[in-house]
Amino acid sequence: MVTQINDTLPGQGECAVSLRNILDAMYVLNGKWKLALILSLVQSSKRFNEIMTGAKGISPKVLAKELKDLELNGFVLRNVHTTNPATMIYEATEYSHTLKNVLGELSAWGGQHREKIRQSMREQADQAISRHTELS
Repeated sequence: MVTQINDTLPGQGECAVSLRNILDAMYVLNGKWKLALILSLVQSSKRFNEIMTGAKGISPKVLAKELKDLELNGFVLRNVHTTNPATMIYEATEYSHTLKNVLGELSAWGGQHREKIRQSMREQADQAISRHTELS
């Protein structure tokens, strides 16, 4: 696991600003689905049902709410086509692309964390086997 170490600790004022910025970001991107939806729409524009198919486990009600929140925050654009019935196409805005580095860092950290958990589970299993063989 690669860990980045910052040699200097931020001052109290810098920490307060950083914390406020992080809380703002987490407030806008909160929940299980928002980043996944943005990532999906950055790849290509999609209709509602196409998004539903790709986001396994999300209900239509939750998807509608999440898309509306993302639209209100400028991450998603909803294009309504006057067909019968009306067709709505959702697409990522340019603003969504500002999350590219954030998503990359989260992906890298998630992979490191997953490996850390796997290693911990292996070690626990090895310890359990060692205890069992000692008792035999």
